[in-house]
Amino acid sequence: MKKKENLSQIFVPETNNANFKIGIIVSRWNEQVTGALKEGALQTLWDAGVPKNNTLVFDVPGSFELPSAAAMLLDANEDVDAVICLGCIIQGETRHFEFIAQAVANGIAKVGVEYTVPVIFGVLTCNTAEQAEARSGGIHGNKGVEAAASCLQMLQTQRLMYQKR
Repeated sequence: MKKKENLSQIFVPETNNANFKIGIIVSRWNEQVTGALKEGALQTLWDAGVPKNNTLVFDVPGSFELPSAAAMLLDANEDVDAVICLGCIIQGETRHFEFIAQAVANGIAKVGVEYTVPVIFGVLTCNTAEQAEARSGGIHGNKGVEAAASCLQMLQTQRLMYQKR
């Protein structure tokens, strides 16, 4: 059997991140999983030089509320540079999973496009609770770490793009 790989060993840019202000919106549904995602994201940001007081964390009831909360955060805080959305949707016996996962993915993408800031999809969409645990600090790493690294990469890309104007 092939050894399982930790998927969270990804590139975090070594740039000055001290001026970035980053919001994190976290779903309370499947809180054991989303709490681990949040801790991974925060630690990654802090380790990369984002000051603790420049990270804003807000909880929402479920993943469906992530896009609207991201938009509210950006409306209320013009100085927020990016938003990381963290959630966990686990397949059940009905098609509810499909509708929620698609709405959340589309909503998060829409907020990023509308506000022209990185809005990162850090939502697990798993078939089982075991798969979610494996991706929130288990054998497959931590999607929160990946989301924070993606956020920093996108902020670096944005910084480079705007410098060329």
